[in-house]
Amino acid sequence: QVQLVESGGGLVQAGGSLRLSCAASGLSFTNYAVAWFRQAPGKEREFVAVINWSSVSRNYADSVKGRFSISRDNAKNTVYLQMNSLKPEDTAVYYCAAGIYSTLAPKYNSWGQGTQVTVSS
Repeated sequence: QVQLVESGGGLVQAGGSLRLSCAASGLSFTNYAVAWFRQAPGKEREFVAVINWSSVSRNYADSVKGRFSISRDNAKNTVYLQMNSLKPEDTAVYYCAAGIYSTLAPKYNSWGQGTQVTVSS
């Protein structure tokens, strides 16, 4: 399994930006697609973005298209989520996950511990 550690969360005003990082260790990182999910209080975990091993394929939730961008640096075993034009509704714990390229959480068998993102209005 791949071990994942997220960082970069914090408190930001609406309209601001944050960049989350997901650092991987363990088995070969390039064997896996990596996705970001998020979970707000009282809500189910939802898909945010995914990138395949070669960065050729990417997919985003409709709610973040045009504002968020996912990228990866396989030499650094790291995936990034650049979040721009943040809204209060983006407030959640953000998780990265490694597995099969999909928007579905059960397709991912390695998860990080999460990083809190709070957007104030």
